[in-house]
Amino acid sequence: MYNDKVLEAFANPKNVGEMENADGIGTIGNASCGDIMRIYIKVENNVIVDAKFKTFGCAAAIATASTATDMIIGKTIEEALTIKNADVVAFLGGLPPQKIHCSVLAEEAIQAAVEDYRSKQK
Repeated sequence: MYNDKVLEAFANPKNVGEMENADGIGTIGNASCGDIMRIYIKVENNVIVDAKFKTFGCAAAIATASTATDMIIGKTIEEALTIKNADVVAFLGGLPPQKIHCSVLAEEAIQAAVEDYRSKQK
């Protein structure tokens, strides 16, 4: 069902855990499948210098959260917002059609974390 890259990201996820004093936190859930994804970001000079995640969900949810956090570290806030679910899926070499929604959660969690960060800056 999953390719080797997805299985590797699931078995050895990067950036797992909570982040104390995060500059932005985005939590997204999918009621139809029960997945919940939370992404934390640390921002310095408009650049995401660290990102962590906690996910309650399937292998695809964990793999996409790990991949998404890896993809945004080192990016500006604006660059992070350009990352779409299709980018996460492509990086992972594909997902089964019934698991694409997990990549959407990752995209939306990034957007929510950035939105939270921006709201705290005002």
